[in-house]
Amino acid sequence: MDYVISILPQMLQGTMDTLRLFFITIVLSIPLGIVLAFARVSGFGWLRKIVAAYVYVLRGTPLMLQLLFVYFGLPFLPYIGMRLDDFPAAVLAFVLNYAAYFCEIFRAGIQAIPKGQYEAAKTLGMNYLQTMRRIILPQVIKIILPPISNETITLVKDTSLIYILAMNDLLRTTRNLVQRDFNIMPFLVAGVFYLIMTLILTAGFNRLEKHYAKWD
Repeated sequence: MDYVISILPQMLQGTMDTLRLFFITIVLSIPLGIVLAFARVSGFGWLRKIVAAYVYVLRGTPLMLQLLFVYFGLPFLPYIGMRLDDFPAAVLAFVLNYAAYFCEIFRAGIQAIPKGQYEAAKTLGMNYLQTMRRIILPQVIKIILPPISNETITLVKDTSLIYILAMNDLLRTTRNLVQRDFNIMPFLVAGVFYLIMTLILTAGFNRLEKHYAKWD
């Protein structure tokens, strides 16, 4: 027990870096995903094709590969040559990747709404933005909560991939402690930390689902 207490400050510091990446990714990728989803269902065929290609590439390749490309590959691209520090590189890769997944979730939610509701809103004199804000999006949120919950929990675990960029996140801190002390206890503590984070997220989304279930 004394050993666990002694390593907690380092584990907590690693957890803070993990949470920082998690929250920045959520704050940036969900709005980007919504914008991409609207582009996917827009009347502009060329725009739909561009976004579809983006989603295909980002969902069809491993996130680890995308991390390595952003960190090591961008500096070698012609006319770009942009080198990012480890944390900005991780943020960029995670936001682009998760925006693609959120895009498909929001697109599916939008297309699940019957077309008659759009027509009814138009009959009431609502413009496109009013229709989306008052009629469509409240229903979409209810539909997409379960898949959004799954993706958010997956994001918590995916943050461990920044280990390959030598960032001192929770997983790298854990490995360093295990190698330093020849003790597997940090693995167990890290597992508890991840479980606590996913438990909090699960409880939060369960409350949201119950809230929106009142509107059935």
